[in-house]
Amino acid sequence: MKRFFLLFLGISFSISLLAQEDWGWWNELHGWEPGMPSWRSFVIISPGYLGPNALPVPEVKKGILDNQKHVEFGADFHFRDGDPTQNISGNLYYPFADGKIAIELYGVMLEHYAMSAEVRNERRARDYDGKGLAIGDLYFSTLIQLSKDKRFPSTLFRMVGKTASGGRLDAARYADSPGYFFDLSFSKRYGNADSPIRWLPFLSGGFYSWQTNDDMNLQNDAFMYAAGIELDHQKWKITNSLSGYSGYKNERDKPFVYTLDIVRKLNNNDLRIQFINGLRDWEYKTFKISYSWKWN
Repeated sequence: MKRFFLLFLGISFSISLLAQEDWGWWNELHGWEPGMPSWRSFVIISPGYLGPNALPVPEVKKGILDNQKHVEFGADFHFRDGDPTQNISGNLYYPFADGKIAIELYGVMLEHYAMSAEVRNERRARDYDGKGLAIGDLYFSTLIQLSKDKRFPSTLFRMVGKTASGGRLDAARYADSPGYFFDLSFSKRYGNADSPIRWLPFLSGGFYSWQTNDDMNLQNDAFMYAAGIELDHQKWKITNSLSGYSGYKNERDKPFVYTLDIVRKLNNNDLRIQFINGLRDWEYKTFKISYSWKWN
């Protein structure tokens, strides 16, 4: 019994030693000394200094609410030298009030990342091997249809809140801080229901704000914008768009992306493929594939 007790103590002590991370490498690299602010103040809360899912450019809305409820699950593959990332995402969309209002919940369920030492050091991350898993932020959205298919362009108002549920600020994956954005999107449809091809040009503008760790400027505010065109041909929808937002701190906080979105209608469900190319301050090329189950 005594031997078993001593063995148990030895194993417990070994585990406790392994659990204690040696931060000497990080302190020396970034010049941190006792008495200085916490390591958190070294991490820059900005889309250009975090993972691809931390502060992404919001998905573009097209001025029109979908009248069908849906649940969507997908896999995303983000490519960048020094930070290849993969994740599983989910989306729940529920319209009501005769299709004039909808609520939406979405976010990254699980992320896998593998940073190089160069990217880790640039982001001032404290994850020594640069590899691991993280849970993403949850977004909750309210959408209101202000006008639809009238002389005035179809108009949609969106309000979105971002939680601080995303983990691994120490690995510079998520901001670990709340945020919100809202916008108005406008569109005009060309072609009637019997036309083999219908066009939907759209644009939007809004405001994006998120909390930072800068004691002098605790919030970064940004103008949000988007424009594009959708082609609707029988069982296919193809959308090209440019979108982004512009923060005021000039810390890689002006992400700008091109998105190609292809939807194949399958009876009542949808198969969706997206390609997103970062053009500024978001240095990823992303492929997304998802499946959506719809019902009335």
